Amino acid sequence: MNVVLANRQRTRKINRRLLKQITVALLADLKVEAAELGLHLVATPEIIRLNEQFLRHASPTDVIAFDHSGSRRRTLDPGPKTPGPRRQLHGEIFICVDEAVLQARKFRASWQSEITRYLVHGVLHLLGHDDSRPAERRKMKRAEDRRLRELSRRFSLAHLARPGKLSQCKNH
Repeated sequence: MNVVLANRQRTRKINRRLLKQITVALLADLKVEAAELGLHLVATPEIIRLNEQFLRHASPTDVIAFDHSGSRRRTLDPGPKTPGPRRQLHGEIFICVDEAVLQARKFRASWQSEITRYLVHGVLHLLGHDDSRPAERRKMKRAEDRRLRELSRRFSLAHLARPGKLSQCKNH
């Protein structure tokens, strides 16, 4: 598993080591055998630019996933209708930390839990899940909730908040 984490936001201090551990555990739980995954923590201006450029939406969003496997289009747009289990993953996930903070307040959750939810959501998209129709959205939401519960039992998501200085924009 090769997971590269980049932090290009200054909203929250993130324990990147823990987030990487959570990501690797999630991939293992989902039986992903090989992964090349770029995980980007970004602020609102960058997610708006990506959303506008690639999805034609001029607004912020919480997470955008790009599938670089070549088997589907390169965004979280719907892929094959019967995806089947994928054992390999090659893509990037962009998580907007500002949106995580806003949504956490709205849903009375922690921003750390929201970051983890967005990670799960992005990985599920890269594995072929689709949320473009109501029935598929409900199915994906159940899978997302289940994975988030499992991860929160194994990891202290509160520890994603890293004390001290804001981390620099370095890759892990």
